Amino acid sequence: MAELESVLEERLIAELTGGESQWTYRPDIRTEEALWDNFKYILEQNNKAELGDQPLSESEFAKVKNDLSHASFYDAGQWLVGENGKVYVHVHRGDKVLHLKVMNNEHIAGGSSVYEVINQYRVFKSEEDKNGRNSRYDVTLLINGIPMIHIELKNKAHSYINGFNQIKNYISEGKFRGLFSNVQMFVVSNAVDTKYFAAARDTELNKEFLTGWVDEDNKPVCDYIEFTKSVLRIPQAHEMVSKYTVLDNVRKKLLILRPYQIHAIEAMRRASKTGKSGYIWHTTGSGKTMTSYKATRNLLMDIPSIEKTLFLIDRKDLDKQTGDAFKSYSENDTIDVDNTENVNRLIKKLTDGNRQMIVTTIQKMQKMIRDSLKDGSKDYNQIKSLRIAFVVDECHRAVSPQTKREIERFFANSLWFGFTGTPIFEENKYEQKGDLPQTTEELYGECLHSYTIKEAIHDKAVLGFNIENLGPENIRPEDEAAYYNSENHKRKVLDVILNRSKSKFGMQLVKGKTYEAMLTVDSIASAQEYYDLIMRIKAGEDELKISEEVMKALPDFPKTAITFSVVENEEASKTNQEAMKRYLDDYSKMFNSRSYGLGEITAYNNNLNERLARNGNKYTDRMEQLDLVIVVDRLLTGFDAPCLSTIFIDREPMKPQHLIQAFSRTNRINDSNKMYGQIVTFRSPKEYKKRINEALVLYSKGGFGKAIAEDWDTVLSQFETSLKTIRNFAPTPNDVLGLSDRQKKVFIVLFREFDHNFAHLKSFSTYDNEMLKKYDFTEEDYEDYAAVYNNVIAEMRDRPAKDEGDNEISDDYELVAYSKFKVDFEYIVSLLQGFVDSMSAAESGIDDFDAKLKEIRENINEFASTNPKLSSLISRMVDEMEKDFDKYINRDVSAIINQMRYEAADKEIKKYANKWFLEEEAVRYEVYNYKDGKLANENKLKESADYAAYKEKNEASLPKYKFYSELKKDFDEKLIPEARPYIS
Repeated sequence: MAELESVLEERLIAELTGGESQWTYRPDIRTEEALWDNFKYILEQNNKAELGDQPLSESEFAKVKNDLSHASFYDAGQWLVGENGKVYVHVHRGDKVLHLKVMNNEHIAGGSSVYEVINQYRVFKSEEDKNGRNSRYDVTLLINGIPMIHIELKNKAHSYINGFNQIKNYISEGKFRGLFSNVQMFVVSNAVDTKYFAAARDTELNKEFLTGWVDEDNKPVCDYIEFTKSVLRIPQAHEMVSKYTVLDNVRKKLLILRPYQIHAIEAMRRASKTGKSGYIWHTTGSGKTMTSYKATRNLLMDIPSIEKTLFLIDRKDLDKQTGDAFKSYSENDTIDVDNTENVNRLIKKLTDGNRQMIVTTIQKMQKMIRDSLKDGSKDYNQIKSLRIAFVVDECHRAVSPQTKREIERFFANSLWFGFTGTPIFEENKYEQKGDLPQTTEELYGECLHSYTIKEAIHDKAVLGFNIENLGPENIRPEDEAAYYNSENHKRKVLDVILNRSKSKFGMQLVKGKTYEAMLTVDSIASAQEYYDLIMRIKAGEDELKISEEVMKALPDFPKTAITFSVVENEEASKTNQEAMKRYLDDYSKMFNSRSYGLGEITAYNNNLNERLARNGNKYTDRMEQLDLVIVVDRLLTGFDAPCLSTIFIDREPMKPQHLIQAFSRTNRINDSNKMYGQIVTFRSPKEYKKRINEALVLYSKGGFGKAIAEDWDTVLSQFETSLKTIRNFAPTPNDVLGLSDRQKKVFIVLFREFDHNFAHLKSFSTYDNEMLKKYDFTEEDYEDYAAVYNNVIAEMRDRPAKDEGDNEISDDYELVAYSKFKVDFEYIVSLLQGFVDSMSAAESGIDDFDAKLKEIRENINEFASTNPKLSSLISRMVDEMEKDFDKYINRDVSAIINQMRYEAADKEIKKYANKWFLEEEAVRYEVYNYKDGKLANENKLKESADYAAYKEKNEASLPKYKFYSELKKDFDEKLIPEARPYIS
């Protein structure tokens, strides 16, 4: 038998409270009143000098309670950042303002910090809107009386995903209010597998982003007690919610670093304390920008001898992208970040005497040293003597060996920390130039921490790759240039992109959820030829036609843009300049946006970057999205767009580091339907395969395996095997119905494997529905099996395990091989939030307002096929938006809809309770916990009925024996169909 959850709680609390200076167990704090009383006591104890001998009055503390009850976890995060690490609440007392210190994040594991652990805290439904039901939380960690980390435990017979879903439900029901609105981090565990994640709205929570812990050697730490030792003891837990938490101001989200990011920062801290430089090898896509931000910031906090930290980057477009990311992270942070605009401003920042972090470009730094500082001047001497730490993102592209030597000679008291996803090794070292360094280690020092692409894929920090090497194999070398530059070759490439890549673009998904792709070519001229050919194809002026199937899915496909670096454009001929004007005009017309002149290419590129990355809710709208961008070298490094799924490569094979950098544009985690980064090459297939294998081995510390990159033959074989296995086990969908419970559980596992392999197969350009005939299998067959699978899941999910080896079926898998995506509630909410945000920011006109509302209504109508009641409720809100949008400006759509749907469910619950003279709370509990046609506690519901009152009020009352059976029948047949659609 699996251990009881109460036993797991006891063991967890014992670990948390064991040893010196650890958490104090408070079994007396289990109500909101006790929680506030405890917080008040700690606040008054830490502010005796400010308060004098007079404790907070009832009205003063009411003000405090209001200030600490936040509308969102993000708002709480903004407050908890504090002022230079100190978090305050301000109270008026007479003519004086009392500045009461709530928390000091510099006092970790000491000073004014108080650490307490509580469990079985009772949280009641809101009296105002009567949402949900009463609940008990498992374990919560309090810092200075404030809930900061919340833990939900399940026993081994259940998946940790159940704990994740439970937290998601609590949030949607408004349970995390008052002091609990300050929670910053959640932990879920079933004892043998443990994950953590940042607090967010229920509609923003995504199980794809649950993070497990690994040690410094990237070995998993899964057991909940071992996880607690590594993460939840003091000081680690306090650091997790202070030093290793980031606020993303653009997305209004709270972010918590992954373990490898934390280990890298700690490695840099140790090195800097001993005066050592070095580099961090973290594979591209693993969050290097955020890591480098926190590392740069923490160096100032942790190492008093460092006077300035400079974050160096290259190229104007990356300056904008990375600078904006840093500004977003730092807006509410304790350290100023200055994206310096000119050399004089840089000099001023370096000489102002403030300990701060500066974001600047290598070009500005070189100009300052070479041209702007006069030898022997006050500024020259002051800057030259600074004790400074340089942090360099994409450290090989940003700073060449010659440039680094030049800067190092000027800043004699400097440390250097490079971040790279693709270090330079002996195997691919720089060409020898005098005595300049040729490898990353020679340039920066030893590797302080590594996190390779193999490890990142294993940990699901990034996705693996699907690789297709297409194109002719036997072209003579002397014929290659003519063939690859021909329009016929480009037309074949575009046939693959436009007609054979439906899965790559996610065309089975709803509009707004599809993916993007990048086409990289070897020259600006080739990029222009591709762009012009696509425009002719879209206009129906070429022999290549876009298929009806594609046009039906996306009538405006492909929405295409072209970009190349400013330098390339400035050197281009007048003909190219004229062509660029046309591309800029096309872009402006496509999105009904501002016009861009040739002198505004940087602004165009910045807008293109933002649109491709879909930074901002406005880009959830199909009208604001791109499908394809054509590039030469721009965006192949240092660009992050999770919705970009594919890179098509029509150029000669690149160096190992450039291949991995380009590939890594595609493998960012986005949603459950994006399973791989897609790579398609169109030249020299044998040579590409050889080069790709060499690159993957080099950047995986040797040996990469199937998890990193798989080809068509491998995936086809996996599909054939899993299809054969399913048919042997259940020849037809109907045969599943006759299986035993144990056999049905086996079917669930087998069908999930088949579903994964079928979806994987579909992601290749080589796939065609016609090929299924060979296996006597169709899409309809898949859908029939999937329908039976869903029925079996619903049937088996909550059946109790009969023995130790008969575990519950986890519900953490979503079918991915469907040809048509189903619109769900979360998608509708995100679409509405994006609409409200973009309109609130006055980014669109009345035409866009009407068009976007029309698109939203189309999605709501599609959602109505699965949940007509909830879709009707949402439609009413959209009607209200159309009549009076002003009242929705800057509002949280999720909160509004949640209140509406719970009120709608509550109305039905109240009607039923009154009809049968039942306690309303008892009915509500049963509705929320109703599963598979069964009540959670049928006897308790019946006991709450007042039969005498019922009989008194009803002349034609039922006899008692019939009363209870009819009450249950009415619950099943009328109340559940009316109320459950609003909450399930």
